Amino acid sequence: MNVRELLAWGRLRLQGQPAGPLEAEILCSKILQADRAWLYANPGHPLEPSQENAYRELVERRVHGQPIAYLTGEREFWSLPLKVSPDVLIPRPETELLVEVVLARIPQNAAWRIADLGTGSGAIALALATERPNCEIHATEYSKAALHLAKQNAKAIAPGRVRFHRGSWLKPLEGKFDVLVSNPPYIASGDSHLQKGDCRFEPTLALTPGRDALAAIRHLTDDSRNYLTAGGLLAFEHGYDQGEAVRQLMIDLGYRDVLTQKDLEKRDRVTLGMYG
Repeated sequence: MNVRELLAWGRLRLQGQPAGPLEAEILCSKILQADRAWLYANPGHPLEPSQENAYRELVERRVHGQPIAYLTGEREFWSLPLKVSPDVLIPRPETELLVEVVLARIPQNAAWRIADLGTGSGAIALALATERPNCEIHATEYSKAALHLAKQNAKAIAPGRVRFHRGSWLKPLEGKFDVLVSNPPYIASGDSHLQKGDCRFEPTLALTPGRDALAAIRHLTDDSRNYLTAGGLLAFEHGYDQGEAVRQLMIDLGYRDVLTQKDLEKRDRVTLGMYG
């Protein structure tokens, strides 16, 4: 079998997926360790049986819903090539809004202390590190496996730029910070979204804090007051229907200039405020 024939099989098998033809090519590129342009330029290239079998296995896993990012082990975020695995939440385009909103409030040459709470793959911390080279970037993560992956990403993308800490949320940090940012779990444990799409395969602790969808955000909003400098910024990603509740929570705990930013689909997605 050659590249053309294998891709034809893959496209047919993945025809039920919205991006089936593209995913067939991405998975073939993964197996052959070649870019998609090479596939187009070499349709008659013969394949080893081991390559064919490996490709068929990946395609079948995708047919059964496994995320393409986990199958390839990669996901781009903020134009950064991140390694991902089932140990971490898959970085999503919506989270780039959180980075964008935070960057808009950090002067280009600022030497601020910033912490990404629950960093997962390191996506947010690394995006901030590459955009604000004078800032001191910290990242916390409870999961040992996730922290290991985040460190791998940092070594490849921004060596020495992020200081990692293992522990729950703010607990492993010392001193005051100018910016605290987080994409915490914000889906209630009984929500049907947890049984759909990529969520079915992602780590539960990265998706849900339990029955109370706002439990993690409530804890962080409260505890962050002990870690923020005067006028320090706290910013969250949250669910599309949680903007009003998060704003009120922050206001009740003494934050000021609280506002919510909408995503590209005009839904509440990021809320931020200043303390002190």
